[in-house]
Amino acid sequence: MSIYLLKPRFQALLRPLVKQLHALGATANQVTLLACAISVVLGLWLAFGSVSAAAFLLVPLWMLLRMALNAVDGMLAREFGQQSRLGAYLNELTDVIADAALLLPFAWIAPFDPLWVGVVIFLGALTEFAGVLGLMVGSSRRYDGPLGKSDRAFVFGALALWIGAVGALPAWIGWLMPILAVLLAWTVINRVRAGLRETQT
Repeated sequence: MSIYLLKPRFQALLRPLVKQLHALGATANQVTLLACAISVVLGLWLAFGSVSAAAFLLVPLWMLLRMALNAVDGMLAREFGQQSRLGAYLNELTDVIADAALLLPFAWIAPFDPLWVGVVIFLGALTEFAGVLGLMVGSSRRYDGPLGKSDRAFVFGALALWIGAVGALPAWIGWLMPILAVLLAWTVINRVRAGLRETQT
């Protein structure tokens, strides 16, 4: 089960906006690059800027908006004939870059161990790699859970909301990063298995 399964309903809500953006001349690649650029700027600012805990309240807000933009660029590409090879590369590469940037600030948040945050960032990228590799073996692009991109956004958005509202995280939550790493490894395995299974049917 993954939050990704809710994507069709989310897209239906966004369709009027997508039509307006197309009418204004916006392209899928422009939306993709904009979402990545804002994610990188926000992540680096939170990681290396002199910011208060309240600044982390921007993370859940942006993750929700980013999710919407990710759906918008895909809809622009599919529904208005903007699909391209460049767009396929940008879609996958910018997602990994944006995810890494948005998770980076948590390496400096107690009680998390920076090493475990790094492991989570690495495994998060690996899950997307495993999903794309499905196309190379003749299956579809895999989005299997339990910890896909949307699920990670929910978890880290909730953590950022907690930090921004309370100012600190409790000591007991330090175990969360190793658990996320296990779930991400499980996600990689699920995507590989599902891709192989699909090619055998």
